[in-house]
Amino acid sequence: MTKGPNAFRTISEASDEVGAPQHVLRFWETKFAFLTPLKRAGGRRFYRPQDIVVLKAVKRLLHEEGLTIKGVQRLHKEQGLKRLAHYGDPDGTVTFEPEGAAPTEVSAPAKTAPSSVRLRQVLAELEGAKARLEAVLSRSA
Repeated sequence: MTKGPNAFRTISEASDEVGAPQHVLRFWETKFAFLTPLKRAGGRRFYRPQDIVVLKAVKRLLHEEGLTIKGVQRLHKEQGLKRLAHYGDPDGTVTFEPEGAAPTEVSAPAKTAPSSVRLRQVLAELEGAKARLEAVLSRSA
């Protein structure tokens, strides 16, 4: 018997759907405050459909896009959970309901992926640091 698309998932079902082991999902909960499955008596976790979308997004960002844990945390801080969730549901088919808010749809993708924008920013920062280092080294030589 298959669960409906809006049914809650256990950690084993979420693990299968996301494609990451259960211990990894628990680890991500410690690193990403925005991962908050419902917990019932005995600490049993239940994942909402939007939780699954966010887990898929985290997996994609870490494993396919090459972001670090800090990079995903920064992306969440700068662009919010709805934008981050886009990576787990690019078609925007899952209604995304942040805690305490009315249901909203996941926004359409930006023309430039945040990862490429961030890479350009990092490159500019590195070039600036290189120039400062070269200036310091030229003065001491």
